[in-house]
Amino acid sequence: MAMERRVVVTGIGLCTPLGNGREPTFTALCAGKSGIGPITHFDCSQFATRFAGEVKDLDPASYIDKREAKHLDPFVHFAIFAADEALAQSGIRIDRDAIAEAPSSGVDGVYPADRVGVYIGAGLGGVTHIEKTKVTIIERGPSRVSPYFVPQIIINIAPGLVSIRTGAKGPNMSMVSACSTGAHAIGEAARAIERGDADVMIAGGAEATITALGVGGFN
Repeated sequence: MAMERRVVVTGIGLCTPLGNGREPTFTALCAGKSGIGPITHFDCSQFATRFAGEVKDLDPASYIDKREAKHLDPFVHFAIFAADEALAQSGIRIDRDAIAEAPSSGVDGVYPADRVGVYIGAGLGGVTHIEKTKVTIIERGPSRVSPYFVPQIIINIAPGLVSIRTGAKGPNMSMVSACSTGAHAIGEAARAIERGDADVMIAGGAEATITALGVGGFN
């Protein structure tokens, strides 16, 4: 019989057009500020839409190894930033070497690695690197395609890298349901805890589609 357990949110991480972090974002919201402005990520002069909500002043090298950050798509930068903040706020720690194989209440906020999972989704994934790689093929030929290309674009690289970074060895998956992706990931994570598949879940959504393809497609 499935277990029925209470599920609570213990930490929140945000990386948004209003601010990099939950406090800057919440403060800007309360002040009635807007994160919308002119597109700066690419030349949009020929596009019907020339404004968007861009994440600003985020330096991935400040929280990811500089060489690694270079090979990751922006949506993964956002996912890692938010996951780090949420886990830090929660006070939860993951014992990378502990395997419980059964529901655990944690000891002093420490949970066995196999009882912590990651559900992070995206609608489109690594659009930035899809665009760059197409240009590379046209200008320099297919032999110049980066060996990192597939890991750069697949959506489940986000929860995969968060699990490697944190040591979480529980359920790991990406939900993909367009604009509802983040909500679905959180909902499915709650169900995973409720039915006893995990004790802690890092969950949410990340997207970086302010590109020529992304804006052009929605136009």
